[in-house]
Amino acid sequence: MNEADKLVVVWTSGDKDVAMKMVFMYTYNARKQGWWDDVTLLVWGPSSKLLSEDKDLQDYVNKMRDAGVHVMACKACADQYGVADKLQDLGITVKYAGQDLTKFIKERKVVTF
Repeated sequence: MNEADKLVVVWTSGDKDVAMKMVFMYTYNARKQGWWDDVTLLVWGPSSKLLSEDKDLQDYVNKMRDAGVHVMACKACADQYGVADKLQDLGITVKYAGQDLTKFIKERKVVTF
């Protein structure tokens, strides 16, 4: 797979409307419609707290995962909000992500919201 076919969406906003009407809609369709062959959603900062609390967003993340989107969350961020265990319980890969983000920036297309 060519690096040009790999996308990482870094979601940082704690705003549900931003998540539902931009981040999730695009990320889901990017994979489902085949716009990108490999799509990763990286949950970072305030978005980790929002996701841990919101059932609608949790359901949407499950839909994205079912469509083949890789979902991971930054452990340092999740720990700051006390939600790392909750995110793991939702089936999200939770790990220290600074090195991963650096690698993604060097090797893939990255967008942030």
